[in-house]
Amino acid sequence: MPMDDGWIDLRSDTVTKPTAAMRKAMYEAEVGDDGYGDDPTINRLQEHSAEILGEDAALFVSSGTMGNLISLYTQTKRGQEIIVEERAHMWRSEAGHLAAVSGLMCQRVSGGRLGIMDPLDIEKGIRVAQIGQPRTGLISVESTNNGAGGTVIPADNIREVAALAAKHRLAFHIDGARIFNATVALSVNPADYVRGATSVMFCLSKTLCCPFGSLILGSRAFIEEALHWRIMFGGTLRQGGIMAAAGLVALDCMIDRLTEDHVNARRLADGLANDRLAIVDLETVQTNMVRADFSPICSSGSELREFLWNKGIKVSMTEAGFSRLVTHYWISSEDIDKTLSVLRDFASDLRH
Repeated sequence: MPMDDGWIDLRSDTVTKPTAAMRKAMYEAEVGDDGYGDDPTINRLQEHSAEILGEDAALFVSSGTMGNLISLYTQTKRGQEIIVEERAHMWRSEAGHLAAVSGLMCQRVSGGRLGIMDPLDIEKGIRVAQIGQPRTGLISVESTNNGAGGTVIPADNIREVAALAAKHRLAFHIDGARIFNATVALSVNPADYVRGATSVMFCLSKTLCCPFGSLILGSRAFIEEALHWRIMFGGTLRQGGIMAAAGLVALDCMIDRLTEDHVNARRLADGLANDRLAIVDLETVQTNMVRADFSPICSSGSELREFLWNKGIKVSMTEAGFSRLVTHYWISSEDIDKTLSVLRDFASDLRH
């Protein structure tokens, strides 16, 4: 399905716009003051999210970054250290809130090409009682792993990390901005997938196509404490049911269809690789992202980006030709074919 402005926008799944069903639900939403817990639509969204993920309770927040921040702030102490995969989004792309707001240090563990941390490596990094060293307070796993190319953390790895955290009495947070891409790719129940985590965050505003919002989930005690910090960080939503209504539609209608985005991403990756338009590590193409190196057909990323722009295709690209291409609800198989055709034309002109 093409974007309603006519563009093929592969920059991110954050560019998605709400569907007609979401817009209708938003227009008709019942609302109230969420500061008093009186917004019925937000309440339903929180209850439904908790049900899907098998958690006791959930809290609606404005963004994935806020969700991660509140989850960590609620479960750690200033001066502690958290363990994350070396490309973790919260370490590299959330404006330094770990240090600036939470007062946390960050120990990064290599997850290899696929971004999957070995529990043995995690355990080696845990520091509990060494005098003069920061003490580990939390372990976090990101699935899908954006930095590794949208790769999926296997369910057995999640279970092993959860057991490790419990063994050492540490909090275990899952940064699940695109958690449903992971569970759909694995064909697993979301509640089974996150079992053992002390907190989970997922986004509505990426692959689920909503214009706003994320959810954090966990025990009732965790959510009650998180609600306090949401107020401190300016996250009280008042009549936020207008936004929550889109989330309810997304949870009912947008999860199962994520397979289409995965198929389109694979179609794009295979076309790029087979036609030698880009260097692609096909093993990392597991969900809706394709990391591509276009240096085989261009010496200037800005030149290729401008060429695509003039053909109605938006991409993000470094000057060296590296790009992350992301499929989503508004990208069809025909859009993939057009993108590949345009790239073939560019390569043909260059080679001749």
